[in-house]
Parts: sequence; C-alpha cells; structure tokens
Amino acid sequence: MVIFAIAVKAVLAVWPAYWDDRVINNQITELMQQSSADITPQKFMTQMDQRLEMNNIRDLHFKEIAEVFNQPSLTVKKKYEVRKPFLLNIDLVLTFEKSFDKTSVQAK
Repeated sequence: MVIFAIAVKAVLAVWPAYWDDRVINNQITELMQQSSADITPQKFMTQMDQRLEMNNIRDLHFKEIAEVFNQPSLTVKKKYEVRKPFLLNIDLVLTFEKSFDKTSVQAK
C-alpha cells in the first residue's frame, strides 16, 4: 500500500510538467508552421511568450527555456529543467530537451 501511495504521489508530481512540455512542443510546431519565412528570432520568442500565457503556462518564460536561431532557417533549441518537491527534502528533477527546425516542421 505504501509503495502504491509513493507511486501515485510521483505521478501527480511529474504529470503537470510533462503536460506543459507537450503544450510547449505543440505551440512551437504550430508557430513554425504558421509563421512567415522571414520571421525574426525576437518576434518568434515574443509570440511564443504570448502563446504560453494563453495556455496558462506562467511559470516558464520562453527566453529562459529556449534559444532561437535564424541560420539558414529558423531553429529552436529547447532545454530546461523542472524541480518538483517529492518527499521531505527529496526533489524530482525533470529535464526536457528538443530541437525544432522550420524546414522539417513544414515538411510534416
């Protein structure tokens, strides 16, 4: 019974972070598909911050979790960690990392 309770607590602790990461990935993909070829990295980051705000992801700011480059096409490299308290002084550390490229996203 104790093991089941610990497993449920772990799932409840990490589920929101995985859900937020899924939403972030979907928003990056959608914005890359919808944006013009000449979008600047700064404008992309601003629009992503707006999308995160609309999707109720207020504890992460896009400029802190991702880098945007424009060489030769728009490229986004997302990498961040989320720490969730688990038991007493034990934290769960979740690392999320993924790269997006405008040409490969539009090919889908």
